[in-house]
Formats: sequence, C-alpha cells, structure tokens
Amino acid sequence: MGAALLLVIAVAFGGFAAVSSVVNAGQSNSGGGTALSGQETLPAAGPETTPSPSATPTGNGCEQNLLTVTAATDKASYAEGENPLLTLKVTNGNKVPCQVNIGTSQMEFLITSGSDRIFSSTDCQTDPTELIKTIAPGQSETANFPWQRNRTVQGCAPIEAKPGAGGAYYVFTARLANKTSPKAVFQLN
Repeated sequence: MGAALLLVIAVAFGGFAAVSSVVNAGQSNSGGGTALSGQETLPAAGPETTPSPSATPTGNGCEQNLLTVTAATDKASYAEGENPLLTLKVTNGNKVPCQVNIGTSQMEFLITSGSDRIFSSTDCQTDPTELIKTIAPGQSETANFPWQRNRTVQGCAPIEAKPGAGGAYYVFTARLANKTSPKAVFQLN
C-alpha cells in the first residue's frame, strides 16, 4: 500500500532507444519495474498530457492521414505471472519523409476489458517529453511497454483491484497524438 513503483518504459525508435521513468506513488499491485536497454534517458509523460501542435507531421508534402498506428502484444496468451509486452508501431505511408513527435507526451498504452478501463500508461506518468523523428517513406518506428498486470486510474489514485486472470480477455489500444490503433486482443491465464 502506498509503495513507490519505479516503472521503466523502453521505447525503441529506428535504432535509438529512449528510456523513460514513471513514478507511481500509489499503486500497491504494480508488480515491480522492468527495463529494456536504451541510449538516452527521457522523463515520462504525465497524466495531464494532451496532444500538442508538434504532434502532427511536418515537412514537404507529408500527410497525417497517411501515418498509421498499430498495436500488438508479443503473445496472444500469457501464463500466470507472465507479463505482456505491448508494442506501439507508427508507419509512414507517405512518399516523402515525415517528421513525427514520438515523445512520451504523445503516446498512450491503454488496456480495457469490455467497458472496464483497466490500465493507461498516462495515469501515473510525469514530465512529458517531446521526441521529433524523421520517418522515411514506408518505414516504421516502434515503442515497447512491459505491462505489469496492474490497474491504474486517472490521477494515479491507489487502487486495490487487480485485473482478472483465469482466461480473461483484454484489449490493447495504442495512441500516438490523435492517431489511435485498431484493437489487439490478448488473454491472461
């Protein structure tokens, strides 16, 4: 109860990695932190984060509607105690390079089950960052988030309940600025 969680978000973008710290001051069911290696360290996004004007692509003829965001998990089903790795992928469908803000201020990893909002990566984050990257035509950038099977609420208030297991299905949706991915479904056993 009230124990601090240091959760490290690993974000790999085109050969670069940005590691962001998230301090969760109120989660008792978080399950500990996980880290993936990175080359730069950036602070994480806060719950007050909103898409900024820099979140839209800029450059010569770069059209935002030709950028796509997808969500995926590393497995379709997870055994008890096994944590899902969530992946956000942004792809440039333009014929020209696009500058895209792929900072923590722009992304969200959201997990739901039916109408139940289980987890959002923005609930307990602080210090949003901006990271402008140029994505070549037809190329993609990815960000990975190791989910600790914990629940969160907006404002990062403590929460006792844990996500159900025993074969329960969950939906992962990734967001980058105003782009939201199709749903990725996975199961917790």
